[in-house]
Amino acid sequence: MRDTLGLEGIAGVFVVFVAVGIIAVRDPVIAGAVMLLIAGLALIAKGLVDTAMRSFGLK
Repeated sequence: MRDTLGLEGIAGVFVVFVAVGIIAVRDPVIAGAVMLLIAGLALIAKGLVDTAMRSFGLK
């Protein structure tokens, strides 16, 4: 995983999970919604990157 994300990426994932954990302590329903939002944004970003890579002939 370290080869794929790098140290900054792993730190970013850790910060996201800590933030959602803090929200979950206060309200689990909102924490679930935030996780769904983050997952959706990640899927959108992956789609955009895949499209850009295909347009450059890299994939």
